[in-house]
Amino acid sequence: MGLEAIYKRPRTSQPHPQHPVFPYLLRQMQIDRPNQVGGADITFMPVKNGFLYLVAIMDWATRKVLSWRLSNTMHADFCVEALNEAVAKHGPPEIMNADQGSQFTGSAWITTLTEAGVRISMDGRGRYLDNIFIERLWRSLKQEAIYLEETTDGFQARRVIKEWMTFYNTKRPHSALDRQTPDDAYCVGLEQQKAA
Repeated sequence: MGLEAIYKRPRTSQPHPQHPVFPYLLRQMQIDRPNQVGGADITFMPVKNGFLYLVAIMDWATRKVLSWRLSNTMHADFCVEALNEAVAKHGPPEIMNADQGSQFTGSAWITTLTEAGVRISMDGRGRYLDNIFIERLWRSLKQEAIYLEETTDGFQARRVIKEWMTFYNTKRPHSALDRQTPDDAYCVGLEQQKAA
């Protein structure tokens, strides 16, 4: 019916006027293998007395969530921690795409990617469709887990998110992946790369 609650939502993509903006590199690119393109984004999680912020790093080809972090502030630290974990566990992607929020245009994020040899891509301003896979992840997470129960604090939010992310990566088949789970698609893709 298109009904939606009216309340002030936090803005998670505030640009910083002095940070560099990189071009969007993914237009008409065929993305068909693990670690070719990663995506990062932040969303808010409502809790009883306010909001928490969730960042996720996702492999675009397989939709696998490589890492995530929850924070009570919008500082870039939790984003860089998630990025470092994803790179340590899965290796660096060829390209990392994010929006133009200050967390993703700041020196800590840019330096981490540059030192890992990753090319940087950024969504066009206000173009949520440029990072559609992770936007879809947020919608599913909120509709299937977050909005189903009142989350009272960060501990409960972390537990709910961890359980849902595990389900999403290991048990939830995707039609775009020939009904494979993201974990299965990621592993199969890596095996195919090694065999080639």
